[in-house]
Amino acid sequence: MIEANLTGEVPHVIKSIPGVIGFLGETKGGEPVPLRLSEVNRMLGKVDELSVKADNIVIPFSIGETIKVIDGPFNGFNGTIEKVNEEKRKLEVMVKIFGRKTPLELSFMQVEKV
Repeated sequence: MIEANLTGEVPHVIKSIPGVIGFLGETKGGEPVPLRLSEVNRMLGKVDELSVKADNIVIPFSIGETIKVIDGPFNGFNGTIEKVNEEKRKLEVMVKIFGRKTPLELSFMQVEKV
């Protein structure tokens, strides 16, 4: 969402941004229709709710715990958690590959407890 006064070259500049196809409006290729303030507040409220919920998520892993990789190129390998990055939701895991311990950075969704 953007807030802009769509006069002059502003619509052309916005449409020239990579990834922008056009505006939502009543007709295809027509003028954009502004959102009502209630619609904007509802959308922004939903975003705020999601950010609050994300802060309350419990981290299911702890340092020293043994895990199994369930996704990615190291699928099936077991390892030990060395570090937990709660902000990025990632783990640093030591996995034994060809007899050598190798550190991997994996997301919480790529591993499961053994």
